[in-house]
Amino acid sequence: MTITQEKAIELQQKLRQYLKNVIESQAGKMQNFFKLAQNNRFEFMLSANNAAELLINGEQKFPSLLQDLQLARKHIHLEYYIYEVDKIGNEIAEILVKKAKEGVTVRFIYDDFGSLGINKNFVRKLREAGVEIVPFYHIRWLLFANRINFRNHRKIVVIDGKTAYVGGINVSDKYINNGEEKLFWRDTHVRIKGFAALVLQYIFLTDWNFCANQNIPFSTGYFPLNEIDNFENGQMVQVVSSGPDSDYQNIMYAMMQAVMLSQREVLITTPYFMPDTSFIDALKIASLSGVRIKILVPEIADSKLVNTISKSYYEELLEAGIEIYKYQKGFVHAKTMICDEAVSFVGTANLDQRSFDLNFEVHAIIYDEALAKQHAQFFYKDLEDSKKITLEEWRKRSAITIFIEKAARLISPLM
Repeated sequence: MTITQEKAIELQQKLRQYLKNVIESQAGKMQNFFKLAQNNRFEFMLSANNAAELLINGEQKFPSLLQDLQLARKHIHLEYYIYEVDKIGNEIAEILVKKAKEGVTVRFIYDDFGSLGINKNFVRKLREAGVEIVPFYHIRWLLFANRINFRNHRKIVVIDGKTAYVGGINVSDKYINNGEEKLFWRDTHVRIKGFAALVLQYIFLTDWNFCANQNIPFSTGYFPLNEIDNFENGQMVQVVSSGPDSDYQNIMYAMMQAVMLSQREVLITTPYFMPDTSFIDALKIASLSGVRIKILVPEIADSKLVNTISKSYYEELLEAGIEIYKYQKGFVHAKTMICDEAVSFVGTANLDQRSFDLNFEVHAIIYDEALAKQHAQFFYKDLEDSKKITLEEWRKRSAITIFIEKAARLISPLM
């Protein structure tokens, strides 16, 4: 059964009125951040009555995901930038094959550039079992393809329209810190049950219809509105997506507005720090206004060039009173932000111009003090494995080092 336009409009009106009542009933520091939800042009993406759970590293994400995949009864939708055909990749693939043979509809999107490890044999195996699998924006001539610039960097899983996953963790053994990999990977994901799962479903189906050249209807089978669980003290979650097809840099604007609305503290974790001047200015203005801002970046980066460009921003941030920490334990890959222990951002976008302009990205904004406080505790735990950069120390860099950093920064829009 397809949702009629009249029903969709009626649902949206009821939802907005309900959210308006919820927002108006809130008090304290959370009230300030609801301005973000009210003013964002993607207001309909805001939903109440959700249950969000932070998942730290692959050790927490994958056992949870595998269990949920096994429980799928109607459909499984997956979308990943990087999908490695390794131990965890094959384990997930075996479940997809099993569920497809049981009659569960399985659709799988992988980025053609990020998932270079997916070969014809892997695709054939899944398709023969009934799994529908397609690359996003297929690249035919790797060295000469302009499509390389338009990457689907999203990591989304939606199961039966009720349970969803989103965050920074791709499918790869390196995200599981079991001692088999040399480098420790620190990342964050979130598992969501509730209405926000339907928003991620909407994003997935929009991507699927584009890259599979199909027209899957937005039916009640994929949007089980009458089957959404009723969570006591449910959380408010806003899903924000952006990409080359967006009118605005939605994720960057949401993050900038949250920084400017913060009154006490902003905690940022990012593996790649190459934002444009407007985001830098927002951080500096907030810091100079008395907001404590801490930024966690990797000591060990997976790109020396990116690491060099990132360092070119540090001095002006330090001069504005912003604290910068370098993660020592391994590679920090999480893309998160916590504001005033009231709002948490967990998603796929790095703090760089590629993520804000060229990549297809998605973030979940969770308006919940309990989760934000838990998230902040994880952040401060990470600081125990980090080294703080001081302005005095940073100014001792050699002239040639400073020159190289500034020269590298000139090409940051191309990274």
